[in-house]
Amino acid sequence: QVQLVESGGDLVQPGGSLRLSCVVGGPGSIFTYTYMGWYRQSPGKQRELVAYITKRGTKSYADSVKGRFTIARDHVTNMMFLQMNSLKPENPAVYYCNAMMFPGSTPYWGQGTQVTVSS
Repeated sequence: QVQLVESGGDLVQPGGSLRLSCVVGGPGSIFTYTYMGWYRQSPGKQRELVAYITKRGTKSYADSVKGRFTIARDHVTNMMFLQMNSLKPENPAVYYCNAMMFPGSTPYWGQGTQVTVSS
Protein backbone atom coordinates (compact mmCIF):
# COMPACT_ATOMS: atom_id res chain seq x y z
CA GLN A 1 0.00 0.00 0.00
CA VAL A 2 1.51 3.31 -1.12
CA GLN A 3 0.86 6.34 1.04
CA LEU A 4 1.94 9.90 0.41
CA VAL A 5 1.87 12.33 3.31
CA GLU A 6 2.59 16.02 2.80
CA SER A 7 3.64 18.53 5.41
CA GLY A 8 5.18 21.96 5.69
CA GLY A 9 2.30 24.13 4.56
CA ASP A 10 1.81 27.38 6.47
CA LEU A 11 0.85 31.03 6.34
CA VAL A 12 3.83 33.00 5.08
CA GLN A 13 4.42 36.61 4.10
CA PRO A 14 5.11 37.63 0.51
CA GLY A 15 8.77 37.16 -0.28
CA GLY A 16 9.12 34.42 2.27
CA SER A 17 10.05 30.78 1.88
CA LEU A 18 8.58 27.41 2.71
CA ARG A 19 9.74 23.86 2.23
CA LEU A 20 7.10 21.26 1.64
CA SER A 21 7.82 17.62 2.33
CA CYS A 22 6.20 14.44 1.08
CA VAL A 23 6.88 11.14 2.79
CA VAL A 24 6.49 8.23 0.41
CA GLY A 25 5.42 5.15 2.33
CA GLY A 26 5.13 1.70 0.86
CA PRO A 27 7.19 -0.92 -0.88
CA GLY A 28 10.23 0.07 -2.85
CA SER A 29 12.55 3.03 -3.06
CA ILE A 30 11.48 6.49 -4.12
CA PHE A 31 13.45 5.79 -7.28
CA THR A 32 10.86 3.14 -8.13
CA TYR A 33 8.44 5.80 -9.30
CA THR A 34 8.69 6.81 -12.91
CA TYR A 35 7.26 10.24 -12.11
CA MET A 36 6.73 12.31 -9.00
CA GLY A 37 5.26 15.75 -8.84
CA TRP A 38 3.85 18.61 -6.85
CA TYR A 39 0.46 20.07 -7.73
CA ARG A 40 -1.62 22.83 -6.21
CA GLN A 41 -5.27 23.70 -6.17
CA SER A 42 -7.00 26.91 -5.14
CA PRO A 43 -10.71 27.06 -4.29
CA GLY A 44 -12.81 27.05 -7.43
CA LYS A 45 -9.84 26.32 -9.69
CA GLN A 46 -8.46 23.23 -11.33
CA ARG A 47 -5.52 21.43 -9.85
CA GLU A 48 -2.36 22.51 -11.63
CA LEU A 49 1.12 21.08 -11.97
CA VAL A 50 3.81 22.98 -10.12
CA ALA A 51 6.87 20.79 -10.65
CA TYR A 52 7.82 17.24 -11.39
CA ILE A 53 10.85 14.97 -11.33
CA THR A 54 11.28 11.79 -13.35
CA LYS A 55 12.91 8.52 -12.42
CA ARG A 56 16.08 9.64 -14.15
CA GLY A 57 16.12 12.94 -12.30
CA THR A 58 14.80 15.22 -15.01
CA LYS A 59 13.01 18.18 -13.46
CA SER A 60 10.42 20.52 -14.88
CA TYR A 61 8.58 23.53 -13.48
CA ALA A 62 5.52 25.56 -14.26
CA ASP A 63 6.48 28.90 -15.80
CA SER A 64 4.95 30.72 -12.84
CA VAL A 65 7.43 29.17 -10.40
CA LYS A 66 10.60 28.80 -12.45
CA GLY A 67 13.61 30.21 -10.69
CA ARG A 68 11.81 30.31 -7.35
CA PHE A 69 10.82 26.71 -6.61
CA THR A 70 13.03 23.64 -6.49
CA ILE A 71 11.90 20.03 -6.45
CA ALA A 72 14.12 17.42 -4.88
CA ARG A 73 14.02 13.88 -3.53
CA ASP A 74 15.99 11.87 -1.01
CA HIS A 75 16.16 8.10 -1.42
CA VAL A 76 17.54 7.60 2.10
CA THR A 77 14.45 9.03 3.76
CA ASN A 78 12.11 8.25 0.84
CA MET A 79 10.94 11.82 0.75
CA MET A 80 10.25 14.43 -1.88
CA PHE A 81 10.54 18.15 -1.26
CA LEU A 82 9.46 21.42 -2.76
CA GLN A 83 11.55 24.40 -1.74
CA MET A 84 9.55 27.53 -2.40
CA ASN A 85 11.33 30.89 -2.31
CA SER A 86 10.21 34.43 -3.08
CA LEU A 87 6.62 33.45 -2.50
CA LYS A 88 4.06 35.73 -4.08
CA PRO A 89 0.69 36.75 -2.69
CA GLU A 90 -1.67 34.44 -4.49
CA ASN A 91 -4.91 32.65 -3.76
CA PRO A 92 -4.50 30.16 -0.94
CA ALA A 93 -3.78 26.73 -2.32
CA VAL A 94 -3.52 23.18 -1.17
CA TYR A 95 -0.33 21.54 -2.38
CA TYR A 96 -0.42 17.85 -3.21
CA CYS A 97 2.32 15.38 -3.94
CA ASN A 98 1.79 12.79 -6.60
CA ALA A 99 3.62 9.66 -7.63
CA MET A 100 3.21 7.31 -10.56
CA MET A 101 4.79 3.88 -10.53
CA PHE A 102 4.77 3.22 -14.26
CA PRO A 103 3.82 5.31 -17.32
CA GLY A 104 0.05 5.30 -17.57
CA SER A 105 -0.53 3.71 -14.18
CA THR A 106 -2.95 5.17 -11.68
CA PRO A 107 -1.14 7.87 -9.73
CA TYR A 108 -1.04 8.09 -5.97
CA TRP A 109 -1.98 11.31 -4.20
CA GLY A 110 -1.38 12.70 -0.77
CA GLN A 111 -3.99 14.48 1.31
CA GLY A 112 -2.47 17.91 0.69
CA THR A 113 -0.98 20.70 2.76
CA GLN A 114 -2.29 24.28 2.87
CA VAL A 115 -0.12 27.19 1.75
CA THR A 116 -1.25 30.77 2.16
CA VAL A 117 0.89 33.74 1.14
CA SER A 118 -0.42 36.90 2.67
CA SER A 119 0.67 39.92 4.65
